[in-house]
Amino acid sequence: MKKIIDLIEAEVVKAFEAAEVDTKFAKVSLSNRPDLCEYQCNGAMAAAKQYRKAPIMIANAVVEKLQESECFAEVAAVNPGFINMKVAPAFLSNYLNGMQEDERLGCDKVEKPQTIVIDYGGPNVAKPLHVGHLRSAIIGESVKRISKFMGHNVIGDVHLGDWGLQLGLIITELQLRKPDLVYYDVNFEGEYPAEAPFTISELEEIYPTASGKSKVDEAYKEAALKATHELQQGRRGYRALLQHILNVSVTDLKKNYANLNVSFDLWKGESDAQAYIPAMVERLKNEGFAYESEGALVVDVKEETDTKEIPPCMILKSDGASLYTTTDLATLVQREEDFRPDEILYIVDKRQEMHFVQVFRCAKKTGIVREETELKFLGFGTMNGKDGKPFKTRDGGVMRLETLISDINEQMYQKIMERGEQTEEEARTTAKIVGLSAVKYGDLSNQASKDYIFDIDRFTSSEGDTGPYILYTIARIKSILRKYEEAKGGVGSLTIGEATNDGEKALMLELTKFNAMMENACAEHAPHKVCAFIYDLANAFNKFYHDTKIMGEEDEKRQASYIALLVLTKKVLETCIDVLGFEAPDRM
Repeated sequence: MKKIIDLIEAEVVKAFEAAEVDTKFAKVSLSNRPDLCEYQCNGAMAAAKQYRKAPIMIANAVVEKLQESECFAEVAAVNPGFINMKVAPAFLSNYLNGMQEDERLGCDKVEKPQTIVIDYGGPNVAKPLHVGHLRSAIIGESVKRISKFMGHNVIGDVHLGDWGLQLGLIITELQLRKPDLVYYDVNFEGEYPAEAPFTISELEEIYPTASGKSKVDEAYKEAALKATHELQQGRRGYRALLQHILNVSVTDLKKNYANLNVSFDLWKGESDAQAYIPAMVERLKNEGFAYESEGALVVDVKEETDTKEIPPCMILKSDGASLYTTTDLATLVQREEDFRPDEILYIVDKRQEMHFVQVFRCAKKTGIVREETELKFLGFGTMNGKDGKPFKTRDGGVMRLETLISDINEQMYQKIMERGEQTEEEARTTAKIVGLSAVKYGDLSNQASKDYIFDIDRFTSSEGDTGPYILYTIARIKSILRKYEEAKGGVGSLTIGEATNDGEKALMLELTKFNAMMENACAEHAPHKVCAFIYDLANAFNKFYHDTKIMGEEDEKRQASYIALLVLTKKVLETCIDVLGFEAPDRM
């Protein structure tokens, strides 16, 4: 289904053509003065120089031709040469009925679907999820959902941190606590136990303890480094322990991500890329891309156009150990081999931008990825507390994600119980749904690259630009629809009629922006554009609701039109919150 602005512009193009003015000037945009008009064209002023005429003369000639169009209720030329347009109520209602009849609400899928790998999440298997993992998970999930909605083949990869010193630290600390475990016997040749020698709670305590020891005890750190090296060299017992760590950690990660309504298609990690490293390194050497510099193996990635220093991309350290760079390049080898993606998108803290500049340049220069494969980096800003510093617990520690979600759910539960309209069980269920909307919308309504203040009190408010406000709006629509169904026996196949007041028309105009917005949000990987749209739509609906007696309307045909408009509004809002990664309760 064509975007409404394209249909309007097509009419303006015809008018420019009829007025014998080049159609390249017939660009239409949303009005920046909605008090004066709904759409505008400023092309007459740009055309004035070419045609040696006053802009208002050109505008008048075009407007004269537009009078014949059924698209417009009003068209005017305004000094010095603006063309102001208001759409006809019949044209508008016909467009909305087309949206209503379309299962995709007028939003066409992309003409050329791409295979896109999105790398987001990136948790460390040695420790639980904390608030620092929130933005990657929330943004990545929404970008994935938006891209899928638009018809792309999207593969979400969690990309676990499962190959560094953290594993050596766990292995070392566990040996001190349980030295008799069979995993430490180099002569053992049998089958290792199927059950892990630790619980998730024990694992979460082992790593910080080991990390703390390594900072003050040099011998302990050396032992951990040795264990890491032996693991990476394939020591059987240590590989078995790694598998236990992964099994226990991933089970817990999946549970916590599920609480965020976040899921992944792939649960790959850095360890999965290791098999690709030797052949990749050998090729880079043989083909002259990699060379030794101070004992390390590097690839130059600086370009003549660079205005700042871009260091070489280090492939191996002087002791032969691999780095994050090595693993990321090997992962690209793996992804090219497995999926031949058109695009690979990394959603990571923006402070890692230089790392990805080096990796992307190295991958392109050395042919690790095809020339046509797009490598993109979506760097997100910091989630800060009210003090403007990175969000912490009250005692200054890093808050677990599980704790944050629990605190928000409890806050929502208390608010719901104060109203006394739901049972405790219903309130708990509702609080979980609304709490998730508060967290996700609070984050996603900000442009990803920007830092923002995580304000629980504001995010859980049912007023203003918040998730609960959006859900209250949907719940209000659902309530009206239930009342209508009870009174009339159902909504059936109702038709949206012409707008009868300004509030109704304003709501209609907001709805028409849906397909253009989704297309734009997908192209720019910008969930905040979805948030901005539904906030405007919710405001337009609530103004219409307060100005219009929907259930009190005596004209049945007009009331049916109102209800049809509400059905469409609900569908659009629910589609949007779904791509943002949350849902609406039936009642609030």
